Amino acid sequence: MVNTLLVLAGSPRREGNSATLAKAVVRGAQAAGTEVVLRFLDDYISGFLRDCRTCRGADGHCTIADRYGALFREDFLPADGVVFCSPIYWYGLSAQTKAFFDRSFCYYAASNPDSVDVLNGMAGKRLGLVLASEETYPGAALGIMAQMQEFARYTRSDLVDVIRGIGNSGGEVRDDPADPLAQAERFGGEIFQRPYSDYRLDTPRARRVWGDGDHAG
Repeated sequence: MVNTLLVLAGSPRREGNSATLAKAVVRGAQAAGTEVVLRFLDDYISGFLRDCRTCRGADGHCTIADRYGALFREDFLPADGVVFCSPIYWYGLSAQTKAFFDRSFCYYAASNPDSVDVLNGMAGKRLGLVLASEETYPGAALGIMAQMQEFARYTRSDLVDVIRGIGNSGGEVRDDPADPLAQAERFGGEIFQRPYSDYRLDTPRARRVWGDGDHAG
């Protein structure tokens, strides 16, 4: 069975740092034999969440006339994994990326006749977060990481990794000495294989995280 990966780019800049990192994720996924698609959110989202009580159609479906519904139903829900790639704006996600999360409410709310199927499709994914910023300050990404952790918890999904690249001018992330492009490419190839640990009190635990050996130290 071939895994399907959706990579969502939250910047309108096709050659910017977020897009550069997103394309690296795609390369890694393709090399691993994963079925992967890259979508730029501004191709699909033209507006923000509205008051569903006033704009929802008589059939219970969203009436905002853009391509978000197609992206959400045809690409996001069937995907086994999703990697969100966003620049850091004001220490948060880009407006396009935030709108992707906000707009999903219209589809999983109980007033939507397809809400049960939508909830099932939203749950249990493997997730990744790839960020680009000009600040090297580590705390610049903390708010976004917290939001993604809560989204993963809420949807019973696994936030497998967070990658961050530093750069300002278009594509400058290539010059980051931490080599986030290599990290992103490797992550694209490994998102479905990497071990993931998120323990609860009653979670069965193995003695080791990596491998089966028993090494003292």
